[in-house]
Amino acid sequence: MNAWLTQHLQALHWAWQRLAATPMNSLLSLLAIGIALALPAGGQMLLDNSLQFVRATFSNNDSATSTAPQISLFMRLTAERSAAEAITQRLQKHPAVKSAHFVSREDTLKRMQADPGLREIIASLPDNPYPDAFIINPQDDRPDAMEALRSELATWPQVEHVQLDAAWVRRLDAMLRLGRLAVALLTGLLGAGLIAITFTTLRLQILARRSEIEGCRLLGATDAYIRRPFYYFGFLQGLAGGIVAWLIVFLITQLLRGPIAELAQLYDATLILHPLTSRDTLLLLAISSMLGWFGAALSLRRYLHDDSL
Repeated sequence: MNAWLTQHLQALHWAWQRLAATPMNSLLSLLAIGIALALPAGGQMLLDNSLQFVRATFSNNDSATSTAPQISLFMRLTAERSAAEAITQRLQKHPAVKSAHFVSREDTLKRMQADPGLREIIASLPDNPYPDAFIINPQDDRPDAMEALRSELATWPQVEHVQLDAAWVRRLDAMLRLGRLAVALLTGLLGAGLIAITFTTLRLQILARRSEIEGCRLLGATDAYIRRPFYYFGFLQGLAGGIVAWLIVFLITQLLRGPIAELAQLYDATLILHPLTSRDTLLLLAISSMLGWFGAALSLRRYLHDDSL
C-alpha cells in the first residue's frame, strides 16, 4: 500500500514539475482552456441569475400586476362563505400550494365599482355578479405540475372554474429548457477543445521523454508506471484550466454587478448578479479535470505505442 501511494505521489510530483518547467507554455495552455470553459460556465451563471430574477419577480405577490404563474380558483355564486373557508383550509394544507390569497366577492365588487366605466353597469345589476375567488401560487411552476394541480382543484366542492395561464408558463419553461440546452451544447463543443489541447500537449511531452520511456521499458517498467505521470499531467492541466475559468467568470461577475444593478433600478427592479454556485463550481472543476484526464488517455493510446518511439 505504501509503495502504491508513493508511486502515485511521485507521478503527481513529476506532473507538477513538468507544468512548472515551462511556465509560459503552461500559462498559455491554461488561458486557452480557461477561456474555452469560461464560456459555458458564464452561460450557466447567467441562466441561474435569470432564473433567480424570475422567481424573485414571481414571489412579489403584493403587486396586482405580478407576472407570477398563478392559478385562479372561482367559487360558485351560490357557495356559502363556509365553503370558501373550507377551501382555504385545504389550500393551506396542500403540499403543492405555496400560498393562496382569498379575494371575497365584496372586495371584487368594490374594486369594479371604482372604475368609472363600469360603475353604472354594475349599479344596474340586481345582485353582485362576482364570485369568491382564490389566487394560488404553486410550489412547482413547471407546466405539467401546474396543469395537474389545476385539474385537481377543479374537482373540489363548490368550485365553478379554475383558470391557468398555461401558455405563459409553457413559454417560460421552453425558454429555460432552451437555455440549458445551449449551455450543454456549448460545454460539449468547448470541452472537445480542452481534450484537443491536452492531447497535443501530452503528445509533445511523450516525444520529449521518448528516450526516458524507452529506458524505463528496458528496465522492466510496466505500462501503468509509464502512463501514470501523463495521466496526472492531463488531470492537473484540466483542473488548473477549470480554476482559471472560474476566476474569469468571477471577475466578469464583479465587473458587471454594478452596471446591471443600476440598469435594473431604472426599470424598478432588483437584480444582483451572483457568481457560480458552489455546486456549479465543483461541477466545473470535476468536468475540466475529467476532460484533461480523458485527453491524456487518448494521447497515450495514440502515441505511447507508436513505433516511432
